[in-house]
Amino acid sequence: MEKKNLRIVFMGTPEFAVGSLQRLVENGYNVVAVVTQPDKPVGRHASVLRPSPVKEYALAHGLPVLQPLKMKDEHFLEQLRSYNADLQVVVAFRMLPEVVWAMPRFGTFNVHAALLPDYRGAAPINWAVINGETRTGVTTFFLDHDIDTGRIIAQRQFSIPDDADVEYVYDGLMQLGAQLCTDTVDLVLSTDGNAPSQPQQDSDAHHAAPKIFKETCAIDFSLPAKRIYDFVRGLSPAPGAWCLLTPRDANAPAQVLKIYKTAKTGKSTAGGALVSSAPDYKAANTHDQPTSVEVGTLKAENRRLFVATVDEWLEILELQPAGKKRMTARDYLNGFQHPEHFLLK
Repeated sequence: MEKKNLRIVFMGTPEFAVGSLQRLVENGYNVVAVVTQPDKPVGRHASVLRPSPVKEYALAHGLPVLQPLKMKDEHFLEQLRSYNADLQVVVAFRMLPEVVWAMPRFGTFNVHAALLPDYRGAAPINWAVINGETRTGVTTFFLDHDIDTGRIIAQRQFSIPDDADVEYVYDGLMQLGAQLCTDTVDLVLSTDGNAPSQPQQDSDAHHAAPKIFKETCAIDFSLPAKRIYDFVRGLSPAPGAWCLLTPRDANAPAQVLKIYKTAKTGKSTAGGALVSSAPDYKAANTHDQPTSVEVGTLKAENRRLFVATVDEWLEILELQPAGKKRMTARDYLNGFQHPEHFLLK
């Protein structure tokens, strides 16, 4: 069978999935329909419906689009069957019932942004960076009853530089995943639907990659600087790590502060000093010589902003105060007086 005759139904929603769909379309594969999430209500009164990036691409290229509310809906299943797909390709979509993934004669494979069985779940890219991984990758696997557990078809590795944020890794894996997607379709074609695959090897040592919520993004400054550094870049630029800018005067309200970029200094917080020998705020008010710095203490030196972690000073490079735009720490300090009077919590 030639690729122009292989009937493919593509399933996906975010921009990450567009990379694979675009590669299929532009390389002459026969995508007969696209399945994506329903349009998302946005705006103050949720009165505007925003289509997914996959839907926008599909409509721009004349592809039929299905948007079921429920994957077991009989009308949707009837529509899906009418496309008589030989193969279904899933990229960043949702868990499918067996009645859907078992429908095509060659089955359904998924492109997952991790080296399975490591980082199963909804947010593998974020968690790989948060955990300080130096490599990740993409995996194609056949769907089965449990999420991200099917037989592995192929994998490709991707290096994560120490200064990379999620956007860098996301873009790299999107392109790598698109390449692996078409390579896997070619393998299915060349084996007449009998692509070789291997069962996943389960182990307690593998990381989970659960969905990220607002509370997941709260920074814990009692952790070592390296952990916080990785945490911040693992959530940047979206959804963004956050903390509370808390006045030492308990009567004043705290404010939410998002932090998008930090830098390791290698300078210990023991003793209180950073570059200068000035004592910390607490010691200055008690006339005691400092032996360590309270976690979350802020210092500004030479128009640079630093925060104390449990072991080292961490430099804050880019941040976003509540109600304002993202900015450099240098710009922030233009209007932020006496940072030593505040703690980050």
